[in-house]
Amino acid sequence: MKAKAWRLYGAKDARLEDVELEGAGEDGIVVEIVTNTICLSDYKAIALGTGHKRVPKDIATNPIMFGHEVSGIVREVGAKWAGEFREGQRVTIQPAFNIPGHELETMGYAWHSVGGETTHVYLPSIIMEMGCLLPCEGDAFFKSSLAEPISCIVSAFRSNYHHPFGSHVHEMGIENGGTMLLLAGCGAMGLGCIDIACHSPEKRPRRLVITDIDDERLSRAARMFGLAYAAGRADGAVNGVEVHFANTRDVADPVAFLKSFNLADVADAANPTSTGGGYDDIFLFAAVPALISQCSDLLAFGGCLNFFAGPTDQKLSAPFNFYNIHYMNHHIVANSGGDVKDMADSVDWIGKGYLHPEVMITHVGGLPSAAQATLDLVKIPGGKRLVYTHVNLPMVAIADFAELGKTNLFYRDLARICERSNGLWSKEAEEYLLARAPEVEIGEPAAVVKERRIVL
Repeated sequence: MKAKAWRLYGAKDARLEDVELEGAGEDGIVVEIVTNTICLSDYKAIALGTGHKRVPKDIATNPIMFGHEVSGIVREVGAKWAGEFREGQRVTIQPAFNIPGHELETMGYAWHSVGGETTHVYLPSIIMEMGCLLPCEGDAFFKSSLAEPISCIVSAFRSNYHHPFGSHVHEMGIENGGTMLLLAGCGAMGLGCIDIACHSPEKRPRRLVITDIDDERLSRAARMFGLAYAAGRADGAVNGVEVHFANTRDVADPVAFLKSFNLADVADAANPTSTGGGYDDIFLFAAVPALISQCSDLLAFGGCLNFFAGPTDQKLSAPFNFYNIHYMNHHIVANSGGDVKDMADSVDWIGKGYLHPEVMITHVGGLPSAAQATLDLVKIPGGKRLVYTHVNLPMVAIADFAELGKTNLFYRDLARICERSNGLWSKEAEEYLLARAPEVEIGEPAAVVKERRIVL
């Protein structure tokens, strides 16, 4: 099977190459990748190379494929899997294979024929054995790609925990009908978190407060959920959840300001178990010491902080009030990715229309743009970058389609399509792009890729 793939040889040394992959054989499966969305974790892998603990030390001679938020079509099925998968079937891949003894060897970091920024992948039997190839019933490829980042948020919601005062029984998940705060919550993952908080078929808060320090990001985020932003605020209801967007950039006392949203709930501030205006669940999306310390003061009695931001500083630390951990029953959790159930549920919820992952996408491009777009994640503001792996296009912000459309009919039409969906990427936009965009050419293979075999 011929493929064109980005392969990583070292820190910031990514090369777009034509390769030959194995066929399905007796126990493998070949998948044509249609879409991949770029994750900040991809940036860390490319920027650090072997300095990343998930990346093997021999990539200079045995390069890996990167990218892990995929959607595609089954093209070849080995006899072992003929009863479970079929050619032409739409699928996505759970990248955390969780193979015993190989837990850190996830897709996009440690595999040679399994990645996202490629036209095709060869999946060895172990990936199906671990239940990580998942059928998709959604109406658009890009939505299935976003099931992976959505599953990380689902996992985070399920990782939070609470327990009644005087009880040792942990109740997993956010406080149903509680108060929730998203700090620095208008980035791509924050938008996904808002969507799940308001539309999850599991637990939802009664009140959701989202902060940022950029009016443009706040305005776009509020608009995505049907609220009007003005003078640093947007307030309203989304699917029965009370929602507030707030710019905290120039707020002198952000803790007092954020607690003010909950003051109506404070019945007896002298009671040690009073909320005091604090939040049952806080999700922090920025690895900023000052914000970490604020969380310590913003938690309610029995509140849980989910440190969602993945730091690059291995010595990151911040002051945190351990008096409150002891006497106010504060909890701190974190998670890095979801498991197979989180992913399967995300695929199911997206397919059933419960969730709206398109709010996360701000840029769209083709395979040749993928490596630079990944390295630019920390330089260029925006949400998710969506890559169509068989398409030869630059990475372009959806907000720039109209301007480009003044001289380019392709982007003019895309701009009009996106305008019909409130500025969001859509199934219609995907279908137009796949029908009209120039295709990537796959040349003669420069290398033959053999995947290692891992047996349980």
